[in-house]
Amino acid sequence: MTYQVRPGDTVTHIARRTGTSVAAIVAANGLDATARIRAGQMLRIPSAASSTGTPAGATAGTHRVAAGETASGVAKRYGTTVAALIQANGLDRRGLIYIGQTLQIPGGAASAATPATSSGSYRVRAGDTVTALARSWGTTVGAVVAANGLGADGRIYAGQTLKVPGGAAPSARLVGSTFAGRTYPDATVNAANANKAALLARGVPSRATMQATVAQVARAMGVDPALAQAHAFQESGFNHTAVSPANAVGTMQVIPSAGAWASQLVGRPLDLLDPYDNVVAGVAIIRQLGRISPDTDAAIAGYYQGAASVKRNGMYPDTQRYVAAVRAHMARF
Repeated sequence: MTYQVRPGDTVTHIARRTGTSVAAIVAANGLDATARIRAGQMLRIPSAASSTGTPAGATAGTHRVAAGETASGVAKRYGTTVAALIQANGLDRRGLIYIGQTLQIPGGAASAATPATSSGSYRVRAGDTVTALARSWGTTVGAVVAANGLGADGRIYAGQTLKVPGGAAPSARLVGSTFAGRTYPDATVNAANANKAALLARGVPSRATMQATVAQVARAMGVDPALAQAHAFQESGFNHTAVSPANAVGTMQVIPSAGAWASQLVGRPLDLLDPYDNVVAGVAIIRQLGRISPDTDAAIAGYYQGAASVKRNGMYPDTQRYVAAVRAHMARF
């Protein structure tokens, strides 16, 4: 199918609406690595997309926003999460909505990310799977199966009541609050957990695929592929579900403020949860740091510590270790 770009469209939003990926649209249309598009442009949508432009089974209905409503209120009303609502509708990270807006209500995997009830039990909804529930509870499929006497196939059905194994709290965090001796504010950690849950619910490419994406995007953007891969390996091991307590997201471990900067650098909004956009953000930052830093070591340090801090304070001891590690990884790639 084909799609004519409308004012305000981004490749990320089009990919969401048509049930495909940013990388697939980029490849199908020969776009450059930054995936910039223009109003009126005709795009070919890869065949994985449904004929209606909405992935089959991706939503459970629609909701027209009334005065006074918020994303959190709508999510609670339909038994889903703010993160899933943001993902399904291409909202910004604040989840801002407006009167008269029509929202797609997530179903299936999005509903599966809903935490257990406060009583330590959970009533299964249509589309739930043991795998998704185990992830949302911070436990394993085996533990859920054992706690509930399920069959080896872990089959469950809508309306079934499940026990949450191991005393896992309904609000159990998938991401902790401390890293490298630093403790992060609750708001930051809560945002990190929402992003982690969203990544687990939607599923991500393999580490090998992410490594190949990093190398491909780096070459297209004029960055040394070995350097970009070394950063990605040091940051996440090419694991796109990685989220830190500082809310550094995905393969390239980009925090939202850095993602906003990267969006300015490439000239379009970047969704850090999207695997391709995440890599574009990280590579754009690496490229810019290379341009503004006096040497490669300072540029590598800037990715970890921040360029302004490196210039002002020099490299901290942990930054020096980071630079040494990235340098060592470069030889592998």
